[in-house]
Amino acid sequence: MIIGQARLTAVSLLFVVTTLASCGGGGGGDGTTAATSSNSAGSANRSAAAPDNVAGFAYVTNSGSNDISVYAIDATTGTLSEIAGSPFAGAVSPYSVTVDPSGKFAYVANGSSFFSGSVSAFNIDATTGALTEVAGSPFATGSFRSSVTIHPSGKFAYVVNGNFQFSPGNVSAFSINATSGALSEIAGSPFTAGIEAFDVTVDPSGRFAYVANRGSGDVSAYTINGTTGALTEIAGSPFAATGSVQDIIVDPSGKYAYVANQGSGEVSAYAINTNTGALSKVAGSPFKAGSTPFSVTVDPSGRFAYAPNYWDGNVSAYTINAATGALTSIGAVAAGGGPFSVTTDSSGRFAYVTNSTSASVSAYTIDASSGALTSVGAAVPAGTRPTAITTTRKIQ
Repeated sequence: MIIGQARLTAVSLLFVVTTLASCGGGGGGDGTTAATSSNSAGSANRSAAAPDNVAGFAYVTNSGSNDISVYAIDATTGTLSEIAGSPFAGAVSPYSVTVDPSGKFAYVANGSSFFSGSVSAFNIDATTGALTEVAGSPFATGSFRSSVTIHPSGKFAYVVNGNFQFSPGNVSAFSINATSGALSEIAGSPFTAGIEAFDVTVDPSGRFAYVANRGSGDVSAYTINGTTGALTEIAGSPFAATGSVQDIIVDPSGKYAYVANQGSGEVSAYAINTNTGALSKVAGSPFKAGSTPFSVTVDPSGRFAYAPNYWDGNVSAYTINAATGALTSIGAVAAGGGPFSVTTDSSGRFAYVTNSTSASVSAYTIDASSGALTSVGAAVPAGTRPTAITTTRKIQ
């Protein structure tokens, strides 16, 4: 987290705004949060069946207005158009949103209480993108929940519970009913994480899970039981980060993990041991970002990374060295007020950023050669204090 007064300001933003425990996403997350991020987003939350030129949808959690904005994505221009019925109710101080790999269900981590939490589950209309609550939703979790992600198989959901600022957090694990989308907590859940655990992501192979621990400034790593979904902490975990970590994402190759260090204004890069899941810092890491990056994502090609900088009002862009995982800055592009979460669409041609203080979403085209972002026009309105964003293809 941020040091001194800025730290307290960020805590107020995150905990008060969404009870606010960026990610997912975080997952930022994601979540961090996002369909291509944890935070942001989970890293494999998109349908593999549909072609890249089919317009999809974007989902945004509005933590201040307690609802979810849904937009249709123009497959040619990347522009967003809010769909009929949006915003949708059924969430309380929603912080993180993700979509399962089939594109049938959306899940939202609710930051509704300091002492108890929940995840709202929704059916997605394949034609319109509209949301309807799954029977039994919301499903109970622990306190200070801030991030939700889905296993690439679509069988399991993982929710981070941060607990109190100086207490170890944990991860609630659920099995997903493939027909209804309902959640059932699995045996052994919740699983211990670090202090003020904040964001969770799963690697594309579905063998490893990672949690960014904001209070302890490190990353917990786990192996995933492919049958039960249970988590077992990896030897050497937790792995050190830089400052207060906010969001974590694994690249599409499963070789590298990236962490937004909002306290130090940097992005940490790690190489993943593909046999054990252990993390080792990439040479040159951490890499400079702007002031208070709350989120980080990698495009579907694995060649570019992006991190929105809350206080600077812009988005840092990087190229990724495929051999080492190192980041090289390609500059920053302006966003709206308080850019909070970033994701790309499944085609890798467009990027989207939530602007929490200007209540909007910025859209960009991604240059396929350089990774540079170009605005596609004025930001579209969202609800009050939008946090996470994820995208999905339209199901055919």
